[in-house]
Amino acid sequence: MTEQSQKSAVVLVSGGMDSAVTLALAREQGFAIHALSVSYGQRHSSELVAAARIAQELGAVQHKTVTIDLRSIGGSALTADIDVPEQGGDGIPVTYVPARNTIMLSIALGWAEVLGADDIFCGVNAIDYSGYPDCRPEFIEAFRQLANLATKSGVEGHQLRVHAPLIRMSKADIAREGIRLGIDFAGTVSCYQADTDGRACGHCDACRLRAEGFAAAEIEDPTRYR
Repeated sequence: MTEQSQKSAVVLVSGGMDSAVTLALAREQGFAIHALSVSYGQRHSSELVAAARIAQELGAVQHKTVTIDLRSIGGSALTADIDVPEQGGDGIPVTYVPARNTIMLSIALGWAEVLGADDIFCGVNAIDYSGYPDCRPEFIEAFRQLANLATKSGVEGHQLRVHAPLIRMSKADIAREGIRLGIDFAGTVSCYQADTDGRACGHCDACRLRAEGFAAAEIEDPTRYR
């Protein structure tokens, strides 16, 4: 299949293991990948460096990084001067970024319209996750409906699809799928407070979920810890 004959998809790529697996799955399904990352004022830029590397290694047609300033509204340990907790507590954690996935999917939707793409992929997960409300199947379905109501493409009869292929997978399942797809997880960055070289803290919720996933999958943890 030539690049010209492939259907295009916009894939949100954060630099972490979930989005890397999502990108690889979209590629496996035959899509020409337009990778999209968002620099939103997160605590570190190493995940964006990882995202660019992942997009290149996994054969994206192009990779775009859009910059928005969510630090201007704060409200999260990832966008304000709030300490990242070393273990999860009750309720939605302070690492939740208000409306982040809604904003990122909206940007992806806009780019998909420009590209003439009917498919958007994101790596949200509702099994082994931190309890964020915008990672649930209900949210993805609601956004799909919004996409088809709010766009020229949708009104003109294109069926816009929002894919979340990992949403019902455990972290162990995601790790196994990544190995099957040939992903180098050592080059991904999941940690909420990674250093400038992308090395993980090993203590935050994201690190805990990632480490538990590799352990449950009986895969050696390739994460670079500081």
